[in-house]
Amino acid sequence: MTHSENSFPVGRRSLLAGVAGVGAAAVLPTAAAQAAPAAASVPASATAAATASVPAKSASSRRYPRNWPDPEPYGLADARTDLWPREDNSFVLPLELRPRDKERGTVWIRDTYVNCFVVDGRPLYVATGTTRVPGLEVAAPWNDGIFVWTARSLEGPWRLADTTRVRPDAEKGKVWSPEFVGENTAGRTVVAPWQEYWTDDKYGKRGHAWAPEVHYFRGKWYIVACTGDYAKKVGSFMLVSDGGVEGPYRLVEGNLEKPFGESFIGGPGFIEPGAYHHIDGGLYSEGDDAWLVLHNNLYAKFRDDMEDIVTPTDLPKFQQQPYSPEPYLEGAYVFKHKGKYFLVHAAWNRASVNADGTTRHAYDVAATGRVQYQYDAIVAVADTFEGPYSERYTAGVGAGHNNFFTDHRGDLWATYFLNPAAGYWSNASRVGDAAVPGVVRLEWTGPEGNRLYVQRRK
Repeated sequence: MTHSENSFPVGRRSLLAGVAGVGAAAVLPTAAAQAAPAAASVPASATAAATASVPAKSASSRRYPRNWPDPEPYGLADARTDLWPREDNSFVLPLELRPRDKERGTVWIRDTYVNCFVVDGRPLYVATGTTRVPGLEVAAPWNDGIFVWTARSLEGPWRLADTTRVRPDAEKGKVWSPEFVGENTAGRTVVAPWQEYWTDDKYGKRGHAWAPEVHYFRGKWYIVACTGDYAKKVGSFMLVSDGGVEGPYRLVEGNLEKPFGESFIGGPGFIEPGAYHHIDGGLYSEGDDAWLVLHNNLYAKFRDDMEDIVTPTDLPKFQQQPYSPEPYLEGAYVFKHKGKYFLVHAAWNRASVNADGTTRHAYDVAATGRVQYQYDAIVAVADTFEGPYSERYTAGVGAGHNNFFTDHRGDLWATYFLNPAAGYWSNASRVGDAAVPGVVRLEWTGPEGNRLYVQRRK
């Protein structure tokens, strides 16, 4: 993962400042699905089809906003609508539609990932995420791999990566899939045996790729992704391209037999013992070094040749301040800005009722009377990659399982997708506006506050 210190030099940034401002369809909250405190009242009218123009604004011209006081005790969630993706601070990327997307009019995607890299002196934006196949409502028990889109500016035009020269007969933009197993040759593995499609009597066809990230590091393209709950082995893996962002990609040596890290008992009950490894793998790079970031508190340095991690077992842990008790977290991601490290997680904000009848929003463990409300982005801050990290705070409501990135102007953004699996965005009246490739502006609270929030109302 790149960070804000890897942005354009001043001359290049000035040259590109004339690129068109952002404008596209914004995804916004509609009526509340369930009770919320008065401070968290939900905007009454909004629609995914609303057209918004999010003006470009130089990071250097902003006044530093203040940190908000954190709800007490530690572990309560901030549900105020200022932290939602809204019409004035966000929009949905106009990704090129595949035939499967045309009826919906928007790409159905979870775990949306977007980044901006400097390639040959020019900005190149990439987008990817978890997608589904025609005929399935979700990306399980199988999907058909990983798609990538590219653009020269955040507002587009966004085109599917041109994979036609790599695979003339495959769907455009598909850079990796279990169906590419036939491309394996001696000394070059595209799909390992544990990543292949398989079938059973209960679920039928099984196998998929979830939560991919695309990275450009030391002149090469990498994809870090994971196999999900219905795979032969569940866990994170990395691909490296022998060409450009379109591929062709192959599997790194460290994943020929299994995902990264050790197996443990986890996930749904139908996963066989020994098959579950840490999911949601990502990559953090700084200078000439790179680290694997694993769900939800592990990391490991990559070998210099990037074919495996240095210590395959006994992975070190980030020094965090967990909640008590610690709920299930997903999507660990590290972003560096102004010398600080921001560790991002996804957590379910669960609503329950206090003894006085008011609504309680908290990052609680699941229990009777606690209803999944929003899939939030929570963040902790540290002076070093390993930590110790600060207490976590709510950075974005409904923006969970995302990444932070810097555009070519130096402005800060986060992705979001609005989780349709449960909670607010699963409601029948708004599920059509969920699972989208959304981006929302971030604001930095300056060298004293040192927080990143979804851009709040002034």
